[in-house]
Formats: sequence, structure tokens, C-alpha cells
Amino acid sequence: MSYLYSINNFALTNAAKLNLVFCLILLTSSAMAQNLTQHHIVIAHRGASGYLPEHTMESKSRAYAMGADYIEQDLVLTKDDVPVVMHDIYLDEVTDVAQVYPNRSREDGRYYIIDFTLQEVLRLSVNERISVETQQPEYPKRFPHGKSLFRLHTFEKEIELIQGLNQSSGKQIGIYPEIKNPAFHRKQGKDISKIVLDILKKYGYQNKSDRCILQCFDAAELQRIRFELKSELFLTQLMEFPDGISDLEGYAHYADAIGPPISQLIFSSYKIQGKTYSDLIREAHNLKLKVHPYTLRIEELKAFPNFDALLEFCFETLNIDGAFTDFPDKAIDYLRK
Repeated sequence: MSYLYSINNFALTNAAKLNLVFCLILLTSSAMAQNLTQHHIVIAHRGASGYLPEHTMESKSRAYAMGADYIEQDLVLTKDDVPVVMHDIYLDEVTDVAQVYPNRSREDGRYYIIDFTLQEVLRLSVNERISVETQQPEYPKRFPHGKSLFRLHTFEKEIELIQGLNQSSGKQIGIYPEIKNPAFHRKQGKDISKIVLDILKKYGYQNKSDRCILQCFDAAELQRIRFELKSELFLTQLMEFPDGISDLEGYAHYADAIGPPISQLIFSSYKIQGKTYSDLIREAHNLKLKVHPYTLRIEELKAFPNFDALLEFCFETLNIDGAFTDFPDKAIDYLRK
């Protein structure tokens, strides 16, 4: 090894040589681990949501302890313009809002978070996601519905949790916020993107090196964030099949990554516009776009015999750069093998 050859040219004691070799091994191992992380990132989808109710502080803390590279925050606004970490503009799928505020639904029967102040929202209990139609949990084998006590929280509180843990642990775990349904917020007279960007700036997230990746499904809004609002953050254009298939070159003008649905990537033999999804990943990489598909779940293995087989197909065969998963520990364990 070249390291040993160079060391032998120095007039060092055997003990000093041994110590130096040990230090070089540590540095090499650290660099290899860093390169792996840079190439393949694990994004904790709504936290460690396979184990605890989604988007709770408990779920985020567990995802942090598992060693996820990034932790996701879906963001919606309250009536008083506070970004709350929640996947939907509706409250009734993950909280007890119908019991606490039985007469506050809209004409469609849904409870919109934008109709409630932050203080009202903080009174609600959070549970495992249920179907509004059946009132049954979407994933029955996950955390028991209605057990223990979980609450919603603001975007700022979660940032403070992650940054606090970064300080106390010496780690650099990133955040991966999503601006949810900006068109809906705009119709309600609210500019969610500007509000979110102001908070990100307050906490030191302004550039691509700041361990923050901002995502959105709305292409027009993501372009507005880049060009009108002048954001220099790393941006991910989320995609819905088959939307956006022919727009990769357009995305590359303002985005740094794409987020396609994993269910479509799995069926890589499926052709649209004459190309398979593996071709599209290759084209995205040619355009310097990272590929971060959503969402890898143990309950949704598709044609794969186990979760490791799904992970192997995604990371090795498709050559994705990172993935959103409800089970970040499983993805981390796989990548460490």
C-alpha cells in the first residue's frame, strides 16, 4: 500500500509508524463513508413513520437516532400563518379533530388546518393515519391507533430539535421540507413559499451547502421559488406519473433533483414516450439532476421477496441517488453492508 511505503521512508519508531498507519486507516474509512453518504442518501419520510405516527416529534427523534441523512417535513399553514408539520391540508386523517371540534368541518365534510389557529391545532391528538371513509388505519401493523399521546408541532420547533441534536451529537443531519399545495394556500390569500423561505433564512438555510433540500410538486411554484423569490437552496421537483416525463431538460434549469414515485420506477420495463424509467434516471443524471424517489415501505414490496431486495433494485440496478422511506434504519443497514 502506498501509505506504508511512504511511512517507511521516515525515521519513525515502530510505535509511531503504527499510530500513523492507524490514523490513516481511520481517515480513509471516514472518507469512504462520507462518499457513500454523498452518493446514496436516506431520507426519513415523515420521520421514522414506519414505527411511530407520522410527523410527530417522537417520529423525528427516532429517525435522527437511526442516522438518516435527511428528515422530511411536509408543511401547511394554520389560520394565523404558522407552518405546521403535517402531510395534508386536512386534519381528519391523522388527528381527533372531529371529536374536539365537531362543528368545524367545511361543506365537503373535511376539516382544513387553514381554518384553525395554531393554538387550536396544538390541542389535537395525533394518531396513525386512517382512511376517512372506513375509519381504519392504513397500515394496521404499525403503531396502535389511539394509543399513547402525540401532538402536532410547528416547522420552527422541528428545526430547533434537529439543530439542537446536531449541536449535542456533533452530527450534521439535514432537513427536507416540502411546500404542500401552494395553489390552495394562494386561493386562501396566503403565500406559503415566502413564509417558509423566511423561516429557513432565520435558521441559516439559504444555500445548497446548508443541509436543506426544498421540494414541491408544483413546477410553477418551484420556478417562482428559484427565480422570483431568489432562493439558492437545493431544490427537488417532485413528479407524479406520468407528468413531467418529457420535462427533464426544463426541470434542470431550476431544480437540482427530481422526486419520481417509486412505484413507477419499479416497473422499469414500462415504456412511455419510448423510454423506460431506467432510461429516465440515466437522462436525469446526464442533466446533473439527482434522483430521490418516494416512498419505500415494507408493506409495499411490489414483486420483491423482501425489503433488501427492493433496496438493492433501487440503489444498484436503477442507480438512484437517495430515497424517501418510512423505515430509514432498514435502508441505512442495507447501505452499510
